[in-house]
Amino acid sequence: MAPQTESICIVDDDGSMRRCIQQLLDSDGLIAQTFENAEDFLTHVCSYPVSLAVLDVWMPETNGLEVQARLNEVSPDTKVIVMTARGTAAIRTAALDAGAFAFLLKPFGDEAFLDLVHQALR
Repeated sequence: MAPQTESICIVDDDGSMRRCIQQLLDSDGLIAQTFENAEDFLTHVCSYPVSLAVLDVWMPETNGLEVQARLNEVSPDTKVIVMTARGTAAIRTAALDAGAFAFLLKPFGDEAFLDLVHQALR
């Protein structure tokens, strides 16, 4: 297998969700960095290229849609997958209108998630 050149970041305040997604990506040969808060992630993305960000909507202090807006400013080429357990049509529309590659409701299927990740990285 060729070395991974893409940088994938997972931003979610739920530690078990971060670990699950990271393990799922790892099982598929992809490496991801995890962040439990938006500020640490945004600091990272200002210094390092990120191919794909997986953002939770509901986090303390800054929600995922705000992170997406800031990410669009500092790293417009980064693809975004937005995920949430409490989604509404308005949140889905806002995320997609702001350029999200995909919007997922938790829980989501492993294969469907991995398919989206691979599509986003193409």
